[in-house]
Amino acid sequence: MESEQLFHRGYYRNSYNSITSASSDEELLDGAGVIMDFQTSEDDNLLDGDTAVGTHYTMTNGGSINSSTHLLDLLDEPIPGVGTYDDFHTIDWVREKCKDRERHRRINSKKKESAWEMTKSLYDAWSGWLVVTLTGLASGALAGLIDIAADWMTDLKEGICLSALWYNHEQCCWGSNETTFEERDKCPQWKTWAELIIGQAEGPGSYIMNYIMYIFWALSFAFLAVSLVKVFAPYACGSGIPEIKTILSGFIIRGYLGKWTLMIKTITLVLAVASGLSLGKEGPLVHVACCCGNIFSYLFPKYSTNEAKKREVLSAASAAGVSVAFGAPIGGVLFSLEEVSYYFPLKTLWRSFFAALVAAFVLRSINPFGNSRLVLFYVEYHTPWYLFELFPFILLGVFGGLWGAFFIRANIAWCRRRKSTKFGKYPVLEVIIVAAITAVIAFPNPYTRLNTSELIKELFTDCGPLESSSLCDYRNDMNASKIVDDIPDRPAGVGVYSAIWQLCLALIFKIIMTVFTFGIKVPSGLFIPSMAIGAIAGRIVGIAVEQLAYYHHDWFIFKEWCEVGADCITPGLYAMVGAAACLGGVTRMTVSLVVIVFELTGGLEYIVPLMAAVMTSKWVGDAFGREGIYEAHIRLNGYPFLDAKEEFTHTTLAADVMRPRRNDPPLAVLTQDNMTVDDIENMINETSYNGFPVIMSKESQRLVGFALRRDLTIAIESARKKQEGIVGSSRVCFAQHTPSLPAESPRPLKLRSILDMSPFTVTDHTPMEIVVDIFRKLGLRQCLVTHNGRLLGIITKKDILRHMAQTANQDPASIMFN
Repeated sequence: MESEQLFHRGYYRNSYNSITSASSDEELLDGAGVIMDFQTSEDDNLLDGDTAVGTHYTMTNGGSINSSTHLLDLLDEPIPGVGTYDDFHTIDWVREKCKDRERHRRINSKKKESAWEMTKSLYDAWSGWLVVTLTGLASGALAGLIDIAADWMTDLKEGICLSALWYNHEQCCWGSNETTFEERDKCPQWKTWAELIIGQAEGPGSYIMNYIMYIFWALSFAFLAVSLVKVFAPYACGSGIPEIKTILSGFIIRGYLGKWTLMIKTITLVLAVASGLSLGKEGPLVHVACCCGNIFSYLFPKYSTNEAKKREVLSAASAAGVSVAFGAPIGGVLFSLEEVSYYFPLKTLWRSFFAALVAAFVLRSINPFGNSRLVLFYVEYHTPWYLFELFPFILLGVFGGLWGAFFIRANIAWCRRRKSTKFGKYPVLEVIIVAAITAVIAFPNPYTRLNTSELIKELFTDCGPLESSSLCDYRNDMNASKIVDDIPDRPAGVGVYSAIWQLCLALIFKIIMTVFTFGIKVPSGLFIPSMAIGAIAGRIVGIAVEQLAYYHHDWFIFKEWCEVGADCITPGLYAMVGAAACLGGVTRMTVSLVVIVFELTGGLEYIVPLMAAVMTSKWVGDAFGREGIYEAHIRLNGYPFLDAKEEFTHTTLAADVMRPRRNDPPLAVLTQDNMTVDDIENMINETSYNGFPVIMSKESQRLVGFALRRDLTIAIESARKKQEGIVGSSRVCFAQHTPSLPAESPRPLKLRSILDMSPFTVTDHTPMEIVVDIFRKLGLRQCLVTHNGRLLGIITKKDILRHMAQTANQDPASIMFN
């Protein structure tokens, strides 16, 4: 469980000297209040002093000490590190927005001073468009590279092209003159492993040799993928979408979107797809695109120094990821809006649209599949759908909802077992076992041996006169005088019935293996396996309805619109609707999913069947549990994510949730001018809280502000290094004016500039429904609870998550990120 170990490493670092200070489950995973006091007067400047640079330092009350030392703390530059965040902490959205407004005002005020300042202002204004352009270009290029490499390595399991080693099976036979219509995939240039090793193309020996080589290559690819992930980038495993949703909500996971993760995820995604595991590359492509967006954002100060602004780039990057994954730019924008983004202003919508456009354009230019399309399984249907068909479409929606509910429960149960048993300590062994079982069972069945994208393509395809698949092995009408695009419904032949049995076995195999594959320590997406399961079920239903209409065309449900010799039913359409229903059942997407599938097929007239199936699958799935697979994995990992879709209906008050509780120790607080440096250092060392309320005095309990642990640590360390006279007994002052001190007292340390002067507060009688809404909409890290202006306690995001778990009769300790 390498990624879990990385998560754990930052949580118990309590030493004062570590800037990356700890947080426990009980404490502020999240830090400070709302609006920082950026406008400081001279005597408020950064670390110390009541006078300007170069003046005399004076303390009165029985004597005076004069000093002409230049005070470094009074410079306008901020203390390096103050206002930044530790790993596994949550950003303060309001503070970040205030910082950005201040930066924007500063640039605007200077732009008329010179041409250079005007140029800087224009660069700042255009930097958002530049960063999403670079993200789109990189996402499209990487997606094309992954598609080409995955196709080649998938075919490598079956054989090799002797005339050009870098060609996959299809490309190898493109230029051959020896291919026939019936056996268009056979040509002398392409050699199976049996032909190369034992010189036999047919027979039992050839079959066994190809079987062995298929398993060998599958295990080799899987082992290499999991080894690279384990050694170089543990964060490269999995889908990445649950973590990206959490990051976009404001959580910090250092390295999750870094260059090593990008490089290893790109390489191992190709290996994982080529190994034949029941996974897809579409979900991880969103992670790859977000890595590109994160890396490029560091080239622009506007985004590199502001975590909230950076998340606007990541929202656009996730849209580009779905755009290249499915060839669906509009669907990508809606996916970012509906599924992953926490904060989505209008300008982010425009930039997401542009990033998706650029990424799709680059992928189309690369043309990885050689069909002038952005995806492998692009199809077009010519037969309209009829009102009666809504009934089987809705049945497919019910199946999708049931599949989604089953998969979420089964997969979460398995992942929880993996976390809590010794089996989770051997990720390489788990991947090898899953890959071996998959390869051994998949090879005998031609539909499971196929690459999953190719399987979906075959299931989506309508049976035309040029199709040689066994799914199109219908008995032809000898009276047909000409070949047309719309072939009438015909009785199924032996090949169709054989294919249905193989598809039924493939359906069972995919359902079982996908449960155990999603979550292993290789890049693994869920979109394609879910679509494959739905497409198999849909194709079976489609063939059944087609045969029913052929043999019973005189029934009243068929009589009005399905005449003898007409092409009434399109089984491929049922496969497409089933794929959308199953993906909707697992992810609970609605609008974005319909648009993605619509862009896949290019058929506007099938919007209604898709909407009916997707909404049905969502309703059926929600009957068993309202959260989708990504929300379930967020909760399993205990990420501090407040889902906007989740309703809070209980009647508790802020006083019921705040800490300290009745039997807890008193709240750790700072006073504005009664504590020394040693007192504050001791409090930091003895607690693991991420921030401390500042009050006027222990007697009054009147609230002054809120100071972050990290900012206190950095400010004190900076003062010790840069200022003379700061010792352990120096008085720390958060007030605007330093109190009178004895003449022999050491020099005081003024920390008003790091104090949040306006932390968000609620009264103890505020309903928790309102508090939860405030946390969601403002992105708070914590809020303070007062009564008649006196500080009572504090509520953090973790307190809210813990309270919501308790009200849902769950064990809070089992869902918190520890």
